[in-house]
Amino acid sequence: MMPDNHTPTVLTIAGFDPYGGAGIQIDTKTIHALGGYALSAITAVTAQNSRGVAAVEAVSAQTLRKQLCTLLDDIAVDAVKIGMLVNAELIEVVSDVIRQYRLKNVVLDTVLVSSSGTRLLETEAIETMIVKLFPLCRLITPNLHETNTLLQADFEGSAKEVPRMAEGLFSLGARNILLKGGHTIEPEAVDCLVSLSSITRFSTPRVDTTHTHGTGCLLSSAIATTLAKGESLAESVKQAKHFLYKKLQDSDKLVLRYHGPDRTQKEPIF
Repeated sequence: MMPDNHTPTVLTIAGFDPYGGAGIQIDTKTIHALGGYALSAITAVTAQNSRGVAAVEAVSAQTLRKQLCTLLDDIAVDAVKIGMLVNAELIEVVSDVIRQYRLKNVVLDTVLVSSSGTRLLETEAIETMIVKLFPLCRLITPNLHETNTLLQADFEGSAKEVPRMAEGLFSLGARNILLKGGHTIEPEAVDCLVSLSSITRFSTPRVDTTHTHGTGCLLSSAIATTLAKGESLAESVKQAKHFLYKKLQDSDKLVLRYHGPDRTQKEPIF
């Protein structure tokens, strides 16, 4: 039996980012920065840098299942963060494992396409993600582009559109939704936590920085870590949003040397 004073443990299921600013790497940094312990299972190996994703290669379904079961047969986890899933086969594995081990506090970052335009989830797998994973997750965290893709819509992300966006995602089986405000037309970055009975808004000023690589990964893993500590969903989102905001404010302290002429790159947060 696990002692009451155990370290909050979070399992991240995501892709490998050699640039170090997203996926497994930023999840692990975030979980440990917030006082948790990170376990990880890799869904894909990527080639990427500040300019974007150059290649993606998924692991086999057998390899992902072996990673997950080997960990979960040994260690109890308090929360799960799911990121890049690549294809329907891997989604099936993750959903099977969630059910088999009765995993709780599952946070799904609905990763579909990289910011540079590379597809990170096969189009035909979107329906599998909706059907197999949405009902199992305590929270999904789509950005505006992902919401529009899931709903085949063209929302701009205004406050008045939030109930309609949420209604559409609830109809797909989502239990709780965090509609992220990073890409909306609102003057501030407003994230809306929507349940069937309430809408809670979390707002911060927008931060003018090139350090935006991995923001969604950081936020979702921060939420999962706070849930692992036993906090409520609303409190977890509040603390995670504050953590992201502070990291963005301080991100210019991280200075990497880039080759080539000056350009607008997406740099890591920390």
